[in-house]
Amino acid sequence: MKKILTLVAALLTFAVVYAESVQTVIIPRPMEANSAKGSYTISPKSVVAVTDAALVRSAELFAEYVAKDLGATLAVEQNEKGGIVLSLDKSLSKEEYTLTISSKGVQIVGGTPAAVFYGLQSLRQLISAGEVVKKGIKLAGVEIKDKPLVGHRGVMLDVARHFFTVAEVKRFIDIAAIHKMNVFHWHLTDDQGWRVEIKKYPNLVKVGSKRKETIIGRNSISNTYDGTPHGGYYTQEEIKDIVKYAAERYIEVIPEIDMPGHMVATLASYPHLGCRDEKFEVRTRWGISKDVLCVGKESTFEFVEGVLDEVFSLFPSKYIHLGGDECPRARWKECPHCQKRIQEEGLKNEDELQSYFMHRVEKMLAKHNRKMIGWDEIIYGGINKSATIMLWNDRNRAKAISLGNDVILSPKYFCYIDYYQTKRPYSNKEGLMFKERILTLRKAYSLNPFEGLQPSEYGRIRGVQTNLWTEYIADFERVQIKTLPRLAATAEAGWTIGEKNFDDFARRLEHLRRLYDKCGIRYATYFFDGVDEIE
Repeated sequence: MKKILTLVAALLTFAVVYAESVQTVIIPRPMEANSAKGSYTISPKSVVAVTDAALVRSAELFAEYVAKDLGATLAVEQNEKGGIVLSLDKSLSKEEYTLTISSKGVQIVGGTPAAVFYGLQSLRQLISAGEVVKKGIKLAGVEIKDKPLVGHRGVMLDVARHFFTVAEVKRFIDIAAIHKMNVFHWHLTDDQGWRVEIKKYPNLVKVGSKRKETIIGRNSISNTYDGTPHGGYYTQEEIKDIVKYAAERYIEVIPEIDMPGHMVATLASYPHLGCRDEKFEVRTRWGISKDVLCVGKESTFEFVEGVLDEVFSLFPSKYIHLGGDECPRARWKECPHCQKRIQEEGLKNEDELQSYFMHRVEKMLAKHNRKMIGWDEIIYGGINKSATIMLWNDRNRAKAISLGNDVILSPKYFCYIDYYQTKRPYSNKEGLMFKERILTLRKAYSLNPFEGLQPSEYGRIRGVQTNLWTEYIADFERVQIKTLPRLAATAEAGWTIGEKNFDDFARRLEHLRRLYDKCGIRYATYFFDGVDEIE
C-alpha cells in the first residue's frame, strides 16, 4: 500500500515539477530535470571514476558507447576523482538515479548498479546531442532525478518463426538497453521451430529446429512455398553467453517455452507426445495448429519436466514464460487419454483441462523457486494467484485485473510492433502482416498502464512490454525497422511518471535518432518523413 500511495503522489505532483524543469533530450523522459549553473566539456582525456567495483563493467561499456562521439575510449579508474564519477547510495530505490552536470564534472549516483547504468544511458544521449567544441563535447549544467514508473519494461523477440544469430540477438539487447528496458522476453519455441538445445531430448534440435520450406505471401490466401529449408538453434553455451551479455546491461532474459499449444515442432521431434498416433512435420505455414500436447499422457509431463530442468540451468530468471495461448481443444475432445483425464480429475471441460496442465507445470517451476508468466488465455478455466498474466487481448483486461494476479500489459493494438506502422501504401521494408493492422508511433505512445484503473489497482500492473512476432520478418534489418522508433514510445510508457506529451516526445526523438545513426542502428523513417498518419 505504501508503494501505491507513493506512486499516486508522484503522479499528482509530477506535472508541476516538469512545468518548472528545463527541456531535456532524453528518452524516456526523466522524472525531473532542472537547470544548474555552469557546464562541463567531456574530452577524450576525461576519466570515468567508479567508487565501487560493481560499477566497473558499466563504466567500461559506457566508454565504448561514447568512443565514436569523442574519438577515443575514455579511461576507467576505480577511485573518487574523475570528470565522470559513478557511485552508489542505498537510500535511493533500486532503479533510481541522479545525474548532475556542473563545472566540476558529471556525477551519477544510483540506488544499485542497474540504476547507475540507466543514468549512463541518459548521459549517453546528452553526449550525442551535446555541443561539439574544440576540446570535446560541451554539456549544459543540469540536475536530473529519475526512476521508472513500472518494474517490468520488456521487449520480446520471436526467434521461432525466423531464426536470428547470436550476434543479432546481442544487437537487439543493445537496442533495448539504450531505452532502459530491463527484460528481454525470448520466444524460443513454436510450431515452426524449436531453438534451444535440450540435451536430454536431442531430436528437439535435430528435427524440431528445421522446417523444409516456408510459405510465401499472406498465410490466409497463399499456397506457395519457397522450397528452401530454414533452421537454426542456440547451443546451451551460446544461451549462457547471451544471458551473461544481457545481465551486464541489467536486462533479465525470460525464456518462453510455449505450451501446451504451439508445439508442432515438438511433436515432429517426439510424435508420441501428441493425441494422434501419426508423424508430424515442423509447420511450414503460420497460424494455429489443432495439434497440441496430449494432456492425458503422463509421458507429456515427464517430457515437460525434463525440458524445464535444463531451462532452469540456462536461465537464472525468477520467471519462466509458459505461453498457454491459442491452444485449440479439438484434439483433446476426440482423444481418449484426454477425456479419461477430464473424468478422473473431475474437470468440467477442456478449458479446465488446460488449467490442469498449467497448474501441474507451475508446480514444477515452484520446486525450483521460479514463477510462471502466461498469455492471458491462462485465465480460462482458472489460474493460481502466483501466476503473472501477460495481457495481449484487450477484451480480457477487466477480468485479468479483477483476479488480483500480477499483470504485464502488452495489448496488441498498442504493443505489437510487427503491425504496419504507416497508413500509406506499404514499402518493401514493411513486409506483410496477417491483417491490415496499423500501429503508428502516436498510437504506441498513447499506452497508459493505469488507464481506467482505481489507485488501489495500480499495484497489480507489474509492467509493460512490446512484442515483435517474426512470421513475416526474415532478416535483422527489418527487425530493427519494425522495432524503431516504436520501442521508444513503449519505453516512455513504462518509465515516465506523470502526464506525457507526444509533441515533446517527437522533439526528443529527433535527438535519439541521431544516436541511432551514430550506432549504425536501422529504423523506420515514416514518422520523421511525416507520412505515417497520412491516408
